[in-house]
Amino acid sequence: MGLGLRYKNEEQIFQEQYTEPPYLEYPMFRETGIVKHGFSTRIGGVSKGCFSSLNLSFTRGDEEEAVRENFRRIGSAMGIRCEDMVFTHQTHTTNVRVVTEADKGCGIVKPRTYSDVDGLVTDIPGICLVTFYADCVPLYFVDPVKKVIGLSHSGWRGTIGKIGKVTVETMCREFKSRPEDILAAVGPSICQDCYEVSEDVIRQFQKNFPEDCWNALFYQKENQKYQLNLWKANELIFYEAGILPEHIAVTNLCTHCNSEILYSHRQAGDARGNLCAFLALNQEV
Repeated sequence: MGLGLRYKNEEQIFQEQYTEPPYLEYPMFRETGIVKHGFSTRIGGVSKGCFSSLNLSFTRGDEEEAVRENFRRIGSAMGIRCEDMVFTHQTHTTNVRVVTEADKGCGIVKPRTYSDVDGLVTDIPGICLVTFYADCVPLYFVDPVKKVIGLSHSGWRGTIGKIGKVTVETMCREFKSRPEDILAAVGPSICQDCYEVSEDVIRQFQKNFPEDCWNALFYQKENQKYQLNLWKANELIFYEAGILPEHIAVTNLCTHCNSEILYSHRQAGDARGNLCAFLALNQEV
């Protein structure tokens, strides 16, 4: 049994949950006993055509009721109600919003009262943070001491801006978290082998990361383009934020390499759906 996903190595970073629909979990977070979390696939929904089948975006042209049914299905699989979800409004910023009870349902059962938000943090049990993907990098944060969670979307712009560090700083400022207590994960996203970028993007990484890291982050090809490693970049940002190496899990699952099971913008362009990351503190915390 398996979803047929091709991992970059044999390390057991994810646990595949064979529910209807299936989703992925990090054992590191499950073992805390304080959160529900997951990362969706494109399997097990009702959307048709290029959105097939578990599209979780209301903004890409899919039928609204199909998307709502998809959210009901994935929420039911994880034990999360749609009414408790809170969506980002992603525009590749480093803006992180502190989520309150008043935000419950924003983006799915009522309009969002905010815009330009790529990260969410909360200490309220039951609220489920939700972020959206199709190659960009999901960043998960769980503080099992202060019972605080964070979830952020990090494309190349967010990575240059170090939204992962901004999220940790927000947890520490608002909820007195300590970086050394926080568990953090880089979620399924495009791997270095699949992620070609131009020199102007690399120049911005050179400005924001020390030179002794450059060889780990990118290399130039004969066509003068570069292959960029967003996984390593966000891992380095975790270290910079003060998270301990033993508290970090980095994905070995590429969305582009698995585009038949995970949506990939690089593979399909705009004719596709979206995946979601989910993170919620348990009600009994």
